[in-house]
Amino acid sequence: MAEINIIAFGALGIVIGFLIGRFMNRDNTQQKDLKKELEKSRYEVEQYRQELVDHFAQSAELLDNISRDYSKLYQHMAATSAELMPNLPEQDNPFAKRISKLSDVTPEADSDTSQEQPRDYSGQATGLLKDAEKTSKAS
Repeated sequence: MAEINIIAFGALGIVIGFLIGRFMNRDNTQQKDLKKELEKSRYEVEQYRQELVDHFAQSAELLDNISRDYSKLYQHMAATSAELMPNLPEQDNPFAKRISKLSDVTPEADSDTSQEQPRDYSGQATGLLKDAEKTSKAS
């Protein structure tokens, strides 16, 4: 009789172990699926961010091209208006007023491409040192 009990409890243990393993494996499989889905979502978000960065970089380049072309067109119009109408007073020439503004803007665009390092300071004193600078200049 003891042998029958050992066999019955052994079989019962195997069945219970199998069922517990089956339920745990199902949760583990679901966890693996969720982890795969999370990794896929992270990859898609990273791809979207990279596409966004590329889009803004390309847009900035296009806007820069438009700005340069506009400046060239405006300078061309100013030069040709001065050539075609040399006797036109400066105040009547619509391009003559703004050409000085464009010439001020153009060197700034060229300075961005120069090899100079940016300054880490402003040319003017600020805060507490501003007052000390005024008093030293006054004396």
